[in-house]
Amino acid sequence: MDVSVTLWVLTILGLGALIAVDFFIGRKPHDVSVKEAGIWTVVWIVLAALFGLGLMVFGNSQASGEFFAGFITEKSLSVDNLFVFVLIMAKFSVPSHLQQRVLLVGVLIALVLRAVFIAAGAAIIASFSWVFFIFGAFLIYTAWKLIQEARSGEEEDEFEENRLLKSVEKKFGVADRYHGTKLFIRHNGKRVLTPLMVVMLAIGTTDVLFALDSIPAIFGLTQDPYIVFTANAFALMGLRQLYFLIGGLLKKLVHLSYGLSVILGFIGVKLVLHALHESGVHVPEISIPFSLAVICGVLVITTITSLIASKKQAQREAAEAAGAVESGEAGEPEKDSVRA
Repeated sequence: MDVSVTLWVLTILGLGALIAVDFFIGRKPHDVSVKEAGIWTVVWIVLAALFGLGLMVFGNSQASGEFFAGFITEKSLSVDNLFVFVLIMAKFSVPSHLQQRVLLVGVLIALVLRAVFIAAGAAIIASFSWVFFIFGAFLIYTAWKLIQEARSGEEEDEFEENRLLKSVEKKFGVADRYHGTKLFIRHNGKRVLTPLMVVMLAIGTTDVLFALDSIPAIFGLTQDPYIVFTANAFALMGLRQLYFLIGGLLKKLVHLSYGLSVILGFIGVKLVLHALHESGVHVPEISIPFSLAVICGVLVITTITSLIASKKQAQREAAEAAGAVESGEAGEPEKDSVRA
């Protein structure tokens, strides 16, 4: 898709305007209700859908298909980010009414860093076509690693600060408590960070780790930097509302890692086939419509099986709790008779 500088500028200005509207509407710190989160989640999804349809009308069906495949992939991978966001919020004991502001700024930092990743990835791909072999192998390895972690049943119980965050804290110092929405305060004549600023940086920089697999994944669906960037932008900008909407449901998505591993593995194979094709080897290439169908199908199946498994687990726990209560009650008369 041929994208002019003018279109790039208009797109960035448009996204900036949407972010500004979102910011000013929710500028006052408050606890986000499920209703508010649901409305804004729908708004961002509708905006993404309209953008994808716009690509079809003013561009072509190929570009539109690539955007929707990329958006859904990035959105599903972003849901995995929410698990870490929950850990970060707990680690820094972020007050509930400030969490909305933390996520807004944190996601903006993540978007800027991802834009750098996307630009670097596009430049590398343009110069070295063999990089698709590396991207494909990395995604297949990541898929295998996800399956191993899911099967082991190990869960990350605490967020560990990265080196960049630790160095920033050491250089500037951190206040001992939150000061509303302030990012810096004066302490003993020195300008220091507030915990709010630290947690925003934690959200933004931690997302870079997720970008290591999500960026190669979307480049496996499209090599158009414009589509890669816009798909990432729409997926990330709706992530804040999704955090408040499905925060309580995250633990029920017990098969999410399996679903994401299948998607990453599938895209990894697609990348390897594309690399072989570019090298002159006659191999079948996977089309965007087929990719979109596989991604959507895997997510639907994963969600359904996760909810069924969670429901069965809840029923087992309830039955065990009821059994424990009954056994306790059954033992009480015997104790009374001994006392008598």
